[in-house]
Amino acid sequence: MAVLGPGGVGGLLAGLLVRAGASVTCLAGARTAAILRTAGVRVTSAMFGEFAAHVDAAERLGAPVDVCVIAVKATQLADALERVPADVLGAAVVVPLLNGVEHVTLLRERYPEATVVGAAIQVESSRSEPGVIRHDSPFVVVNLPAGAVDRFAAALAEAGVTVRRSGSESSVLWAKLAFLAPFALLTTSAAATAGEVREQRRADLVAVVGEVAAVARAEGAPADERQVVEFFDGVPAGMRSSMQRDAEAGRAMELDAIGGAVVRLGARHGIPTPVTERYVEELRARADR
Repeated sequence: MAVLGPGGVGGLLAGLLVRAGASVTCLAGARTAAILRTAGVRVTSAMFGEFAAHVDAAERLGAPVDVCVIAVKATQLADALERVPADVLGAAVVVPLLNGVEHVTLLRERYPEATVVGAAIQVESSRSEPGVIRHDSPFVVVNLPAGAVDRFAAALAEAGVTVRRSGSESSVLWAKLAFLAPFALLTTSAAATAGEVREQRRADLVAVVGEVAAVARAEGAPADERQVVEFFDGVPAGMRSSMQRDAEAGRAMELDAIGGAVVRLGARHGIPTPVTERYVEELRARADR
């Protein structure tokens, strides 16, 4: 198995899978790969404890694997895929755990012999330095379409990851984006927590949720605006989005993959998304300054 991008998400999964007995090669830059080969992945987790796991590491995939997990950010995807030549990957199963929905089509075009499975992950995990992972959430949940990649799902479950398998690929991807898009856009724009957003920008929150849900339904995914708002109301008041943390740190934001995708697909279906578009344009202009 290979993991492209051993950061907060990829590094955690690599460590858990190796601890459960799987063989994993992490694909990363030269410095990170060298550190991983020497020190492995070191995880600190309230859920799994502290442990270290030996992983193989390389700058490029050099031999076929059965599964390739792609765990880079959307902003890094194009460059990162250079580490995975299509002729080496062959007919592997590719499991991208990226935010957004459009990357699945891109991966199928790039790897025509592979089986690309749209999936989503729910976790709060970060990398403080190469190979050093801090897992803060009391859960790691991977959502897969019903009936997909049985062996990989079993390996995740053996490693302690909660695996949920239901619905279509579209429903899996849009179920995450339905919450993530309003959460990321509003917390980043306001530089505020989830609790502050739901109190101070309630009308915009409800509007963005509704726009994303309308686009999701046009894409063939079930979406319930009321359920998403209720979920938003139930998350910890102090919760912040990864897009917000990226913006505060001056890093590239996944704005195009999260908010931009909603606007583009809405336009394709003739569905207006004015509030979402306003936030996307505002944040894009802010990033360009």
